[in-house]
Amino acid sequence: MKTPFHFYGLRKKQCCRLLLAVLIIMSGWHPASAASLVDQDGNKVAYVAPCKRIISLYPAHTENLLALGLDQELIGIAAGDEGPALLGRAQFSANDTLEKFIAAKPDLILIRPMISQAHSQLVSQLKEAGITVVSLQPTTIDEMFSYWQTLGELTGRASAAATMIQRFKSELTAIQQIRDKVPADKRPRVYFESIHAKMKTFAPSSIAVFVLENAGGVNVAADATARNATNIAAYGKERILAHAAEIDIYLAQQGQMNQVTREMIEAEPGFQAIKAVREGKIYLIDEELVARPTMRLLEGIRQVRKMLYPEK
Repeated sequence: MKTPFHFYGLRKKQCCRLLLAVLIIMSGWHPASAASLVDQDGNKVAYVAPCKRIISLYPAHTENLLALGLDQELIGIAAGDEGPALLGRAQFSANDTLEKFIAAKPDLILIRPMISQAHSQLVSQLKEAGITVVSLQPTTIDEMFSYWQTLGELTGRASAAATMIQRFKSELTAIQQIRDKVPADKRPRVYFESIHAKMKTFAPSSIAVFVLENAGGVNVAADATARNATNIAAYGKERILAHAAEIDIYLAQQGQMNQVTREMIEAEPGFQAIKAVREGKIYLIDEELVARPTMRLLEGIRQVRKMLYPEK
């Protein structure tokens, strides 16, 4: 026969479980669970979420992880990755030894296709050592939103990722309302340089062209073709000069990928035929604001707009 004490014990256990469930929901914590995804390299990756010890080998991953509130979970960053929030963190490179990575005891290493292609042996060794390696790098805005969601799922911050996406879309809508006050046929025509030395521009579907068009510019190189499923597209001097008379603004990203100056563009043989070059309408924009899939793309749009419409 069950005694009153037995029922009291049951009620007490049930209350404890209920209280624990409420605390878990309030804290946002979720128990570890097995899941899988297909990364940018087409590999199916099994992982246990949430990942708690993360090494990021691409600055955009680092920036997005911090934006999701993963300061404590980010135990390693790419060599050369800079910023006040990154001081004192361990730095890693794809040229480091397998032993260095293993010693850090990561449960997730985030890379991008450029790394997996150039350092396939290291990536294979890391996976053989039982470390989850995920290659991610979106090339379009829609892919960027999916990428943020993936980071959230990997780290147990799906809700924070959804909030980030909604904030981006909300701010973008306000920017587009300003852009749409200028009729499409009145907007400046722009050539957007990605790599000066190789005469490359950006693919029409790229994040950088998204920035340009939402800032109120018209992409002159709309017929460019993406190279190897990247944001970059070959264009060539002849094709650039074919648009010489219609290029109102010459815009170039500037940074590690494109160490260019206004003087280099002005001195480029044949470029004096370009309307924007003759009129001194050459502008440089930090590549981090137009080519990396982070919230700072919004600032990139604002800065490019100031270049296109200085009178406004």
